[in-house]
Amino acid sequence: MTVTRFAPSPTGYMHIGNLRTALYSYLIAKHDDGKFILRIEDTDRERLVEGATDIIKSTLRITGLSYDEGPDVGGEHGPYVQSERKEIYMEYAKKLVELGYAYYCFCTKERLEELHAEDAVGGYDRHCRYLSPEEVQKNLEAGVPFVIRQKMPLDGVTSYVDSVFGEISMNNSELQDQILMKADGYPTYNFCHVIDDHLMGVTHVVRGSEYLTSTPKYVLLYDAFGWERPTYVHLPLLMGKNEDGSVSKLSKRHGAVSFQDLLNDGYLSEAIINYIALLGWCPKGSQTEFFTLDELKAAFTIDGVSKSPAVFDFEKLLWFNGEYIHALDDAKFTELVAPYIKLDIPSTVNKTKMLALLKTRIAKLSEIEEKMSFFISLPEYDKELFLNKKNKIAEFDTVKLVLNEAKEILAGVDKFDNDTLFSALSVLNEKLGMKTGTIMWCIRIAVSGMSATPGGATEIMEVIGKDESLKRIDIALTKL
Repeated sequence: MTVTRFAPSPTGYMHIGNLRTALYSYLIAKHDDGKFILRIEDTDRERLVEGATDIIKSTLRITGLSYDEGPDVGGEHGPYVQSERKEIYMEYAKKLVELGYAYYCFCTKERLEELHAEDAVGGYDRHCRYLSPEEVQKNLEAGVPFVIRQKMPLDGVTSYVDSVFGEISMNNSELQDQILMKADGYPTYNFCHVIDDHLMGVTHVVRGSEYLTSTPKYVLLYDAFGWERPTYVHLPLLMGKNEDGSVSKLSKRHGAVSFQDLLNDGYLSEAIINYIALLGWCPKGSQTEFFTLDELKAAFTIDGVSKSPAVFDFEKLLWFNGEYIHALDDAKFTELVAPYIKLDIPSTVNKTKMLALLKTRIAKLSEIEEKMSFFISLPEYDKELFLNKKNKIAEFDTVKLVLNEAKEILAGVDKFDNDTLFSALSVLNEKLGMKTGTIMWCIRIAVSGMSATPGGATEIMEVIGKDESLKRIDIALTKL
């Protein structure tokens, strides 16, 4: 059975890169009806952010990436928070010492700082690697603080096969004797994730390509314990567009790069997940870019993951999001957009009709107030706006004629809905010898004060009502 895990550090909001890792891990497992595990890697105590674990769990819940095992869900491999597994790591670290693949290091902080000053690379000189068993035992009995370091091979090559990038090799002479257990008794990430992945039966390790050159250290740990190596799936880098057109690794300077930031800005979770799925993966034989989560589970295969860096394009995400918003039914749109509306909407405004018009004109929920403001109050505008070459309106007298005639008709209309209004005004075509577009342009500018609007003149008047429509036409006539 395929078993994957998502193992974030609780250090803040969920970055888009982390969310993509979670998504791909989830899809790889679920494509094969496997198991997806959430594990919280909180051994770096200095970087912990209070509440971050709740944010991680909330993000997975909102996106539909439900985990089969994890904190607050349980399972046979718990606990699922690394700080609660502290004793497990020390046990395996000591076993590694016994096997000859690790050693106790008693070097003081001062000695290590001196080494770093002498060698800017900051490598360790393996001083304690060569202590005699008697010296080690003496230090342990005396309570001298220690870390446990991995004993790397000094020559030869360590290789492994990645499912995306192929065979990766590294000369062992380039590998440092990394710390496995810190002086405070906590493990480093480099050690504990290997132990946890093995004990939890993880078959596929999914992570960013920045770990490609670190993985030889991890496979050496698997080999030292005599454990089967997992399948490695390293994902391509996520890049962002710079102002000058170049690209660089995705960061805050490119815009909102956390899932929560995007949600707050009015992006839909489904649109974000759909777009992120395509950042480094290409569906085979598909004629569409739109996938539900269930469709992604069915379509996702590792051989569709690319080696090439993927560029996070906010314009493309915005387009995706707009398509998802436009596909919502009116009731769902009204529910989702409500938190973004702070303006007081007059009781005379037909809110239902207004939101139905706006739904297909916005690309993210946070645009709603900007788009709806002209319904609430008429913006300031210049009378030059009425003149329009396309509709052959070159003189203000034409506009005044249309508005005066329209005002007379509208004053006598009782049912102020789009169809009734359009039918009532259609008599002006023949009476004034003008095309519908010309007539409606004049009325729409008068009732909206804008050249581009969601909906036409009669739809806008249905929203703002009879009294406001006539009032705005009077204002236009005064301008003219």
